[in-house]
Amino acid sequence: MDKDVSAGSGITTVVGRLALGITLLAFGLGHTAVIDGVSTADAVSIARYVGGVALFVAGLIALRDGDSVGGAAFSVLGALWFTWAVSAGAAGNEAGFFLLLFALVALSLTLAGGEQLGQVVYGLFFVALLLTAIAEFAGNDGLAKVGGWFAVAAGAVAWYAATAALAHWPTVLPRRAAGRGVTATG
Repeated sequence: MDKDVSAGSGITTVVGRLALGITLLAFGLGHTAVIDGVSTADAVSIARYVGGVALFVAGLIALRDGDSVGGAAFSVLGALWFTWAVSAGAAGNEAGFFLLLFALVALSLTLAGGEQLGQVVYGLFFVALLLTAIAEFAGNDGLAKVGGWFAVAAGAVAWYAATAALAHWPTVLPRRAAGRGVTATG
């Protein structure tokens, strides 16, 4: 790992976030139906190979390099994306149940802490999966579209986080002091 890159922003994290970002963008845009002729079925190949295989391999490499948090997150997400892709014909309660379980993993990753952009990605991803799961249970296409937009937002943040690590862009939101005249120490 490059000495200028902090733990958690190594090349495996960049690759993992790019793979997750691309998969989330494809999944989300497929659900929103904002691009004519593009549906969720079009995201299946991306989910299988980029979100599934590539993300899983990035997780294994991260685990080998000692990044237990990123490695666990990427390998579990990779396995779940691959499972979603191979069961793409599932619908209704079966699909809703799987997406709900997938959402619980995203919630765990959100609550696990870490850096801000990672938590934003996983939080948006959790909301996307939860809304999509409810939409599957209820048969509500409108709710699935809203979930798709949350997935698009999560994908965009994941892409930004990966690109920011490579381009040395800001990755932390600036914090303001508590009140007027208050100075931060440190």
